[in-house]
Amino acid sequence: MTTSASTTTEPVANARTLALAHYAARGVLEHVLARHGSTFQQQIVLRAAVTTEAPQTPDDLVAQAQGALKADPADIRATLDELLAKQLLDADGSHLRPTDAGRELIAAVGAETAPISARIWGEIPAEDLSAAGRVLALVTERANTELAALTT
Repeated sequence: MTTSASTTTEPVANARTLALAHYAARGVLEHVLARHGSTFQQQIVLRAAVTTEAPQTPDDLVAQAQGALKADPADIRATLDELLAKQLLDADGSHLRPTDAGRELIAAVGAETAPISARIWGEIPAEDLSAAGRVLALVTERANTELAALTT
């Protein structure tokens, strides 16, 4: 009688596994954001405003969000309008500043997602995280290069 050894095939990093991880993590964040009446794109734009030292112009925020999201600038400008209407951003001359409510929203979402993130990322060995970080940085760089070539 022969027995076959069972083999475990580890997943290979590729576009599909990257996308599945992204959408799973994004789903968690969007669930938290929905409880606060906010969207993923609003959070990305607002975070850009909150985490900069100096007030940003609308063009500055659009450029930062476009770099992160690869979204249409018109959609990002609509998001700026939404954040202004919700009083999460405030116009100060030609600059936009986060309001106290905007800062509080970013802090609240961060506080709610921190324990979830700890459960997701916890106990992954540091060397695995380093290797994944290097691979993801390289994939991002190459994808940005390809996107730039497609859009010029």
